Amino acid sequence: MSDPEEDPLVVQTRLRRERRARWLREGDMSVGRRLAQIGVLGWIFILPTLAGLFLGRWLDARFGTGIFWSAPCMILGLCVGGWTAWKWMNAK
Repeated sequence: MSDPEEDPLVVQTRLRRERRARWLREGDMSVGRRLAQIGVLGWIFILPTLAGLFLGRWLDARFGTGIFWSAPCMILGLCVGGWTAWKWMNAK
């Protein structure tokens, strides 16, 4: 017999109850706070992408490889930024 505490339905119900209690306690976020979160999300996504692009351009200049490193480093930065943004949005 499985443990009722590990049942996905029980876990999700508990999470929903905790979220509702937090919402009732704290209320809705203000417009300013929501805009600030959108801005932070943009920076979380853009900074690793730009860092990857600059790293790729630096490697290309250093080794004289044209744009060989620019695209892969930018895509790596894009993936890191997307993963970081995803983790930030889904933080408890």
